Amino acid sequence: MDIVLRGMKPEDWPQVAEIYRQGIRTGVATLEAEVPSFERWDAAHAKECRIVAVQDADVVGWVVLSPVSGRHVYRGVAEVSVYVSETHRGQKVGRMLLNAVIRQSEEAGYWTLQSGIQEENSVSVALHHSCGFRTVGVRRRLGQDSEGKWCNILLLERRSDRVGVPDPADVQAQGKN
Repeated sequence: MDIVLRGMKPEDWPQVAEIYRQGIRTGVATLEAEVPSFERWDAAHAKECRIVAVQDADVVGWVVLSPVSGRHVYRGVAEVSVYVSETHRGQKVGRMLLNAVIRQSEEAGYWTLQSGIQEENSVSVALHHSCGFRTVGVRRRLGQDSEGKWCNILLLERRSDRVGVPDPADVQAQGKN
């Protein structure tokens, strides 16, 4: 059966939470130790650009944005979270979701998407790179996992050229020509 992308609904939460729980169990998808309540999760994420991947009425993946700041000057910058169920990893569901949220975010006026990914999560890093993100730095010993181990977090970003804000590196490169 085909996978369909659609907007996330509150009633999707039990399946979304289970996929998040599966991500937590990997030890590299997030530093969180437990799934929050829907209310806490809902409050932390943007109301737009919430997408689920569905197969046979089952949610098999999801992607959402979180504002990086409440300040108006950063209104177009968001952090991406993308998760795929254990049974659907390696089937390009993550790429479908990430590309869809990129399109929706640009239509909504976001100019930068960023993602903080544990250094050991090479699959997620490769996914983000394949969708136009670039690694801009490493935040050494930024957080601790559930066992107290300090983790390095790679900071990846994707700048949109659709909302009229050029990437500073591109502007600098053009000036050298």
